[in-house]
Amino acid sequence: MPTNSNINQPPLVESQRVEFKRQLSDGLEKEVVAFLNAHDGGLIYIGIDDDGQAIDLEVLSDRTIDQQQLQIKDRIKHNISPSTMGLFDVIVETYQEKSIIKIVVARGSEQPYYLSKAGMSPKGCFIRIGSSAEPMPQRMIEELFATRTRNSIGNIRSRNQDLQFEQLKIYYQERNLPLNQQFARNLELLTAEGDYNYAAYLLADDNGMSIKVAKYAGLDRVDLIENEEYGYCCLIKATKAVLEKLKVENKTFATITDTTRNETKLLNPIALREAVINAMIHNAYSRDVPPKFELFADRLEITSAGGLPQGFSQDEFFMGYSVPQNKELMRVFRDVDLVEQLGSGIPRILQSYSKNVFHFTDNFTRLVLPFSKVLDMTDQATEQATDQAT
Repeated sequence: MPTNSNINQPPLVESQRVEFKRQLSDGLEKEVVAFLNAHDGGLIYIGIDDDGQAIDLEVLSDRTIDQQQLQIKDRIKHNISPSTMGLFDVIVETYQEKSIIKIVVARGSEQPYYLSKAGMSPKGCFIRIGSSAEPMPQRMIEELFATRTRNSIGNIRSRNQDLQFEQLKIYYQERNLPLNQQFARNLELLTAEGDYNYAAYLLADDNGMSIKVAKYAGLDRVDLIENEEYGYCCLIKATKAVLEKLKVENKTFATITDTTRNETKLLNPIALREAVINAMIHNAYSRDVPPKFELFADRLEITSAGGLPQGFSQDEFFMGYSVPQNKELMRVFRDVDLVEQLGSGIPRILQSYSKNVFHFTDNFTRLVLPFSKVLDMTDQATEQATDQAT
């Protein structure tokens, strides 16, 4: 079944970031490679012809929409190198009252990407030029390979090789996705040499990553009244614990008029959830600096290591182009349903807050979410007494 609908949205148009395909064809991987090698990824729509008209995909194929969706995922995973895991989504949508397939492709951090059977050559590497995928020049291939990211958490060997993953297995089991003995390789938790990598270290039952939620009485960092530790465990468990803690802190207050009673949260719950998960997934863990969560009397501050993605402007960041900092973590968080689809986090935050809540430096990103209402000291004292009583 379609996951959402865009029937009432403006017509789709092919562009440098948008590709139409009437039906699933042999050239799909070529288009995906071109978007992986592009500056800002792109979208491929299966089931729309060159004139922008939706096609009934099940009439053109002996496979159902769901079967075609699974086939696309399998082809992208197995026919493109380096690994594309965590860099794409395949979604069924409704357009012009017909079911179509949308493929969301993020820019990869290990460019150049290429067709596995053709190798790292102009016959296997492609780049998006205008609205078409063109062979990548050999010189460009060599330059990209020379600057390929070497410090990703997938390439860094874990400092501890005696890792256990009982917590991770439980989260997968809850999603009816039991992990077999090959799970570490399947989830890309091993280096090329076969050792556990830094992503495995972060997802293990025990690690050295401290993740704290601090609470201050006033508007600055002078009067610390609470400092809770949620780290040193599987990053999924830590994320869920931080989400639960901030859910408790996200108080509801009521505004009563002559005719209605309106209840409002201090922070928009959807934006809050996206902000926490974004900080956890996209943090630059290779620097050994964890994300930090700080509650003040008038705001929540979330600070994560790493500035804007290399080569990206703030405008491109706010447009929602997806550039996963840690594709291994992105894949796992999506598997356990903490992330819905690539590129959805920032637009959801901006639905409730302005761009001014984001602050960038060369080494850090800070998100400052103001409270809808600053509770006075009497309100806070009453709430604390109520909490203690219950």
